[in-house]
Amino acid sequence: MSKTTAFINLIIKRNISLTIPREGKRNFRKFIIPNKRGTRLHKQNQAGPNPELEIDKRGVRDVGYVLNGRFVPVPEMIPELIVPDLKDCELKPYVSYKAEDVIQSEFTAQQLFDAVYSKKIVTDFKENKLTEDGLPLEPSEEEKLQPEEAVQRAKRTGSDLL
Repeated sequence: MSKTTAFINLIIKRNISLTIPREGKRNFRKFIIPNKRGTRLHKQNQAGPNPELEIDKRGVRDVGYVLNGRFVPVPEMIPELIVPDLKDCELKPYVSYKAEDVIQSEFTAQQLFDAVYSKKIVTDFKENKLTEDGLPLEPSEEEKLQPEEAVQRAKRTGSDLL
């Protein structure tokens, strides 16, 4: 008889929750919903004197900083889209799925040297414009660079090296 009562107690259970919702059951302030619509000024006016209402920026970065209670915009922090003028471009704005795959080998240092310097070296050799050490008598601008300056030029904005 004790086994059947234990079995019945396992089946029939009632859970009682002792927690209460914040300020009654019709309080929607307990659900944090980020504000998605409206301009930033509209959201700030909505927040008004209520500091609890936080303006959700959703990954948008500020374009300035706050100094003595005033917002100071920084022009360098404002994103700028630079779009080329494609008015006279004959290319289509898409690539067809029927286009063949382009398979290209890795561009090596030897290929870069051949593309930039080899032609000048050959012409200097044929015209006897090299010293006994193999250095050019009339060096080009690239050949005059010191290693440190070449590294600085390579790291400048707009170069391919990151």
